[in-house]
Amino acid sequence: MNSSKAILALVSLAALLNACSVNKAKTDNSLKKYFDENGVDGCFTYLDNASGEITVYNMNLDTQRFSPASTFKIVNSLIGLQTGRITNDTMTIKWDGVKRRVDDWNKDMGMTEAFKASSVPYYQEVARRIGRDTMKFWIDSLGYGNKDIGGAIDSFWLNNHLKISPDEQLGLVKRLYFDQLPFRKSVHQMVKNAMLQENNTAYQLSYKTGWGFEENGHAIGWVVGWIEENRHVYFFVTFVKAPDEKTDIRTVRMNITKGILKHLGFMEGKK
Repeated sequence: MNSSKAILALVSLAALLNACSVNKAKTDNSLKKYFDENGVDGCFTYLDNASGEITVYNMNLDTQRFSPASTFKIVNSLIGLQTGRITNDTMTIKWDGVKRRVDDWNKDMGMTEAFKASSVPYYQEVARRIGRDTMKFWIDSLGYGNKDIGGAIDSFWLNNHLKISPDEQLGLVKRLYFDQLPFRKSVHQMVKNAMLQENNTAYQLSYKTGWGFEENGHAIGWVVGWIEENRHVYFFVTFVKAPDEKTDIRTVRMNITKGILKHLGFMEGKK
């Protein structure tokens, strides 16, 4: 057995554990108000790691697959670092000189800065450097969503070829947190460091956002990550969808996420 096949065989069982067991989840319809207040449909799934208890609002959407949009930067970073296409979390990719709608993207950037700014051009270049065959190998190894990387190598996570469910996203970030993905420990750590967004004495909040569109033009948004309080970790995924481009997805997805986390008793250091 060659090395590639050996790696694939070793991780194939782990890939089966990518999703969490939603059939054991409890439903919390009280969370609906946070979506209603923001004028969107969506779902929220949450895992208390200590108890193993999973809480879900809107199970129907939780198990449907959607474009990962920029949440794919988690996996793009892992693969890039593992394969050496990203040498470390400060590796700079030169700006190509093309001015884009987000001013923060129009400059030379390192990986962590690009991750936090959600720079599409940076990660498109990373994907081109990884290449289709290598990318496909790792996507298959992870069992990532529907594993479809059709279309251009630098946009399959944006063009509705690749899709993943909120439940599968939850399983992925849990495995990332515990260094259970088929990557070096140092690779896990660099990506986890990039995901850390808020760090204070009460809590540490780590996440990656995403914003995209379905085939029918409906806008979608993600917040995927975990919150740590008093040395305990809790994983969560927020998914939202809106029927048009008028909805401020960036604001809405964070309003809902933080509203629900506060509703569940987080962000005060008391959990």
